[in-house]
Amino acid sequence: MNTADLGLPVDVPSTALFTDQYEFTMVQAALRAGTAGRRSVFEVFTRRLPEGRRYGVVAGTGRVLDAVENFRFDADVIGFLRERGIVDEPTLKWLSSYRFSGDIWGYPEGEVYFPGSPLLRVEGSFAECVLLETVILSILNHDSAIAAAASRMSSAAGGRRLIEMGARRTHELSAVASARAAYVGGFDSTSDLAAGFRYGIPTVGTSAHAFTLLHDSERDAFRAQVDSLGRGTTLLVDTYDVAEAVRTAVEIAGPGLGAVRIDSGDLLLVAHRVRQQLDELGARDTRIVVTSDLDEYAIASLAAAPVDAYGVGTQLVTGSGHPTCSMVYKLVARARSAEPGAPLEPVAKKSLGAKYSLGGRKWAARRLDAESVAEAEVVGTGPVPTELAARQLLVELVRDGKVVARESLDTARERHIAARAALPMSAVQLSRGEPVLPTEYV
Repeated sequence: MNTADLGLPVDVPSTALFTDQYEFTMVQAALRAGTAGRRSVFEVFTRRLPEGRRYGVVAGTGRVLDAVENFRFDADVIGFLRERGIVDEPTLKWLSSYRFSGDIWGYPEGEVYFPGSPLLRVEGSFAECVLLETVILSILNHDSAIAAAASRMSSAAGGRRLIEMGARRTHELSAVASARAAYVGGFDSTSDLAAGFRYGIPTVGTSAHAFTLLHDSERDAFRAQVDSLGRGTTLLVDTYDVAEAVRTAVEIAGPGLGAVRIDSGDLLLVAHRVRQQLDELGARDTRIVVTSDLDEYAIASLAAAPVDAYGVGTQLVTGSGHPTCSMVYKLVARARSAEPGAPLEPVAKKSLGAKYSLGGRKWAARRLDAESVAEAEVVGTGPVPTELAARQLLVELVRDGKVVARESLDTARERHIAARAALPMSAVQLSRGEPVLPTEYV
């Protein structure tokens, strides 16, 4: 696996150090105790959705599969662990031949989820599974948060196009992952070329205010852009006087001007004025793109405006106020002994308060009502009820260490659209509320 596919610098050889130190010290102690080989089941879930959110969105699954494949301990990584004295020599020897050989099941990318949903189930020896905790959680928590924000913005946009443009507002590698997650959540394109290169997401972009300011006049800037990029380009019209800029833009590009972009001011009022002016100038097919610190609420407030596309940056790549999903990775079952074929038994944390866990390997299904609208997320550890057998949510992702479920981003994106459409209508309300589906345990 090429590390570029993970959004990593080319000089990073693997994902093996995307871990917390206690994962290594647990492996060392378990190897010494003879328990490292016990078959174990870990599950990823969240105890609650971010405040006010009605549903979550699974994103990052494809990146998790890449990370698991690329989880290797080469000589440099082993040397680092040895130099720091993080683990002993027997553990280093074990790590040097590490290859995940277990099974992974999970909600497919783009699916929605709710509190208690077993989003990912990782099965194998304790040692090989526990090492994956941090890398899995870091990917799923980040990407799912971005996808959830993107989904809310997509609902608010009502079919109008959405452009992800937050690369300058986050870490350079997070920007690539954010663009990918936003595409799963319903965005149409990105300004980030690394995301386009690595994941095939459509890319867009024309010019910033600096290009207008570079030239002696706005007219000179517009002419230079049209001469270079053609009449179908998007001209930024709010550097000086918007009305004058729109007039100049149509004079230079003609009625075939592709679009104008508005990046400041009262967007609702300005969009109406610009639309009227464009129509009066004969540019009826020229689109209007708006940017400027948008979130789902601002997008919803522009529903009545003659806007054709929205560009969203900061609020998207920070999860629109919720940059993580609080997912956890917990041991829910382990073999009674290290003997091959030893039966599994449920285990669970017994903490007081909200930090509880439900033991046992779980399945999940979504029950529908008579109109085929989802009415409950059903989670269980025993036999799957016959009426829910065809509605199970977990799919096989990795078998015996081999990825078996690669799919395109477009497939995940289409799945999300379908999953969201099957929820009750209240799911897309932006007002604060409880999860749109209850989670039932059987």
